[in-house]
Amino acid sequence: MAFDLVIRGANVVDGTGAAAKTADIGIAGGVIREIGRIAAHGAREIDADGAIVTPGFIDVHTHYDGQVSWDGEMLPSAAHGVTTAIMGNCGVGFAPCRKEDRDRLVDLMEGVEDIPGTALHEGIRWGWETIPEYLDAVAAAPRTVDIGVQVPHNAVRLFVMGERALRREAATEEDIAAMARIVVDGIAAGAVGFTTANTIGHRDAKGNPTYARHVAAEELYAIGEAMGAAGRGVIQLFNDFYRENLDDFPEVLELARRSKRPLSFTLEQDDWWPEGFWQGLLKACAGVNAAGFEMRAQVAPRPLGSIQTLAGTIHPFVTRPTYMAMAHLPLAERVARLLDPAVRAQLLAEPDTPLSQFVMSVTPRAEEWSADAVAMLKRMFPLGDDVDYEPVPERSIWALAQAQGRDPQDVLLDHLLENDGYGLIYVPIMNYGGGDFSAIHAMLSDPNAMMGLSDGGAHVGFSSDGSFPTYLLSHWARDRTRGPRIPLERAVALQTGIPAQHFGLDDRGVVAVGRKADLNVIDFAALGLEKPEIHADLPAGGIRFLQGARGYIETLLAGETVSAGGALTGARPGRLIRKTRG
Repeated sequence: MAFDLVIRGANVVDGTGAAAKTADIGIAGGVIREIGRIAAHGAREIDADGAIVTPGFIDVHTHYDGQVSWDGEMLPSAAHGVTTAIMGNCGVGFAPCRKEDRDRLVDLMEGVEDIPGTALHEGIRWGWETIPEYLDAVAAAPRTVDIGVQVPHNAVRLFVMGERALRREAATEEDIAAMARIVVDGIAAGAVGFTTANTIGHRDAKGNPTYARHVAAEELYAIGEAMGAAGRGVIQLFNDFYRENLDDFPEVLELARRSKRPLSFTLEQDDWWPEGFWQGLLKACAGVNAAGFEMRAQVAPRPLGSIQTLAGTIHPFVTRPTYMAMAHLPLAERVARLLDPAVRAQLLAEPDTPLSQFVMSVTPRAEEWSADAVAMLKRMFPLGDDVDYEPVPERSIWALAQAQGRDPQDVLLDHLLENDGYGLIYVPIMNYGGGDFSAIHAMLSDPNAMMGLSDGGAHVGFSSDGSFPTYLLSHWARDRTRGPRIPLERAVALQTGIPAQHFGLDDRGVVAVGRKADLNVIDFAALGLEKPEIHADLPAGGIRFLQGARGYIETLLAGETVSAGGALTGARPGRLIRKTRG
């Protein structure tokens, strides 16, 4: 057989969780045609001796819904071995949408996912109203990754209920029936599922709760049952189980039972939760699966929080009057002023302005996080070139200040002023109880887990979690020293074979004959993360963090090299996934 490409002597980690094995891989027509000892030569060959080959990574939790309109590169995901990105998560997106509601959905995305509204307004090339029309628009442009679209609850609710959705009114039976029809029709046209969320942390740019906040359980059940009757689509759900949401999980379980569709929910360790709460969610999830349904926990491989810098959108002094008076200045001028001893002294002596007076979309929970200054300083860590996301408590700003006999705020400002104002402070919030990753290890090891929550394309000014795929392999399968690791085969399966099975993507996710040649060729010993950097490359000059990776020899999408040696090649074979069967 003639091969377009043969990968020679690779250590194949096939995405099933099975032990790695050495083999050649023959590719023709964008598909894996042979695995084993291949005598025939390929038109091109890759010597993968000493490297590993994995399936292309499937990132199930991204927010590229606006970015797909203007960007074919699909960074940051394309830099981290991702060949399939699923968007439309958390119930937010841009279809269905009437022309008069465009600004409302932009405000919602800006507030919920921290994507600059100016970038969305300038970058989105509107030209659709229905979900099928949106799918056609997404399909029209080539990209570095394949894209899967989910139907977002908030957009559907606004489309059906109009002003009543803005007022967060209860849906009528007719409303619910109309929503269910839209969801099922969207999935029939190729959307991969339906998403919703109920969390205090999600508000629009003006500070209003999302349209799908606290909807009646019957609304979700009806949509889920319609999907079940159609026999198509997954359900993705985000709930923070915070305060009034604490007892919501039985409704999530019931949604899985009634819909009979694969369902995933976001899971993270939260210091506010009662002892044993997240473990109880996993136990309940296991019970549902044992009863014959399918439910998975989307788990992040490191804490959810923020990276703070003077060059970004958030840092601890951003609400102080002295800083607010200079916030409009270029970074170099702000740094020069902050190096002035008199200005510095004035800044450090000032109280903070409440966040709610500074950011309209701030949540009560964010106010609580920032209310205890000592607790926050114990959760702030300088992020250096070693990019340590599991730092010991002794490296916190609080601990460093105590050791030096200095004011912690003074130490904090010093670190922010490093590198001409590009100094980084890492603030882990979720998944860092006890000051280590013990909870994450337990979650990643659970048989019903898959990797999620990278939020690729979102929270662009204060996080770089689109690098999760690289981190899951490098930290958890090789580098971790503060506790047990997880096997390489498990780290790969969590973001390849497992999500492919969950979404019914039976053409990818596993290195097997007949599957798409979506592959990563990786120098595993060299795999790692670069330090996050701020780039002003969004439409309208919007800024975002990008975090590079090293160790990727090549990433192939349908047999075509989309990146090599850490740089994009310009190839864009990525297409819309049209999932038109169960």
